[in-house]
Amino acid sequence: MERKPAALVVDLQHGLLQSFENTDHPSTVYGFRNGSVQVDGPGTLYGFMLKGYATVMAIDDVVPGKSRVVKEGEYFSVPFARAAQVKTAGEGYFAVRHEYKGLPCIGGPVEDCGRLKYIDGCSDTLLIGPPVLGDPCMNLLHFPAGIKQTLHTHPTIRAGLIFSGRGLCHTEAGPQPLSPGRMFILFPDAVHGFETMDDHMTLVVYHPDTDTGPSHDDHPMLNRTMVEGESARHIDAIRTQQIAS
Repeated sequence: MERKPAALVVDLQHGLLQSFENTDHPSTVYGFRNGSVQVDGPGTLYGFMLKGYATVMAIDDVVPGKSRVVKEGEYFSVPFARAAQVKTAGEGYFAVRHEYKGLPCIGGPVEDCGRLKYIDGCSDTLLIGPPVLGDPCMNLLHFPAGIKQTLHTHPTIRAGLIFSGRGLCHTEAGPQPLSPGRMFILFPDAVHGFETMDDHMTLVVYHPDTDTGPSHDDHPMLNRTMVEGESARHIDAIRTQQIAS
């Protein structure tokens, strides 16, 4: 029987939460709580620290000092070739984007409100952007009090953790309560919408792909390089044809 699209709301748990390895953008979602989680590569971890702190390490690193400490309210991406390990005295989550090499990054703490207008009064910040169009990203979503989102879908998975506030996630199974420490995991094309009543809600979400971002034909360095008043984007004779590895 064909599986219907699903929207899952679960309490944060330690270990594997959901696998999407058989999709166009293979990903696996993990929670961590006061312990250690190890995953095999190659891939890139995209995660967020809810409470406490964690040490994140690409085990294939051979240079001392490559482990990274992530604190409460911070987000991270860590590429790894062989394996990666998260050791934590706290709580958080990460998603693995398999067979993809992202850029190492730690940022935060997250802000109280998004920088970009979204839908239905909500706002969004692109916390970790795609290095190249199509690559994964992480976003902060903010819902003021009194918001009821239009029911909608996404073409690829979403995995998010509630950081502050509380609200509801409306799904085909009915309304599911959300509060700090709860996660939502959306299968592709799952119908859902968020609602807040007398409190705001802020959450951090992993996306396995993007349809906007820099490309070889369109990025700030290229576009704003001017030759006699013309952008280098339009001068094929001087455009780099191949990147030296």
